[in-house]
Amino acid sequence: MSSILEARNIVRDYHVPGSMLKKARTVHAVKGVSFTVEQGKTLAIVGESGCGKSTLGRILTLIDPATSGELLIEGKKIDIAKGDLTPEMRRKVQIVFQNPYGSLNPRQKIGDILTEPLVINTNTPADERRDRAMTLLKKVGLEEKHYNRYPHMFSGGQRQRIAIARALMLNPKLLVLDEPVSALDLSVQAQVLNLLADLQDEFKLTYVFISHDLSVVRYISDQVMVMYFGEAVEYGSRDAVFSNPQHSYTKTLFAATPRADVESIRARIARKRAA
Repeated sequence: MSSILEARNIVRDYHVPGSMLKKARTVHAVKGVSFTVEQGKTLAIVGESGCGKSTLGRILTLIDPATSGELLIEGKKIDIAKGDLTPEMRRKVQIVFQNPYGSLNPRQKIGDILTEPLVINTNTPADERRDRAMTLLKKVGLEEKHYNRYPHMFSGGQRQRIAIARALMLNPKLLVLDEPVSALDLSVQAQVLNLLADLQDEFKLTYVFISHDLSVVRYISDQVMVMYFGEAVEYGSRDAVFSNPQHSYTKTLFAATPRADVESIRARIARKRAA
């Protein structure tokens, strides 16, 4: 199976200027991360807040350049710092952000939000843009009547469905999902995750799923990469990482995750009584 995305020793540094009381310094946000994602598969990037996973996500979505390293999409090397990003390549990678309340323009109707990527990136006629928007509204579980409504008229789960539909408007090959369900209720999380799985099967999409929720990662991922202070400390198949973690940080991360099954609850109660 061919790879859609390949990262080779990606590094991202930020220069922090000095002041009268502090010296200038360099923050190493991402430190030499490498991985490959095959077509139709899902790579989950896991870690605590501040570990560099969202910074890496911005590099993968061609928003920020890497300080060094190579990023290849469908085998083609991309370096946005050199200005070699074409509209065609931009269409291949889209992102779904964490907060559905902040990622949609409150002054735009849903139809305008959905068709805007086509207006900016293509020469598609207006009637075709509208037809595609209507089609994708149905694909994500909404209705045609929602086309002329505003974002504030929808729940959080519905807004995230709209954000997913917007990301699909350009027929991308790769979706980067940055904590796409963390702001949603548990029941809505399950619905959105099932929707993402169905869309992946239908459109042969490749996902990079950024999350700190291990239960979500275990459900949706094929591969898992664990990040710690900008480094990829563990990388492998979902089953291998969850069944036999090798790095001490991965073991600590898994141990800190609460489990909701009956036996785990009984064991916690027993430990509290013993203490």
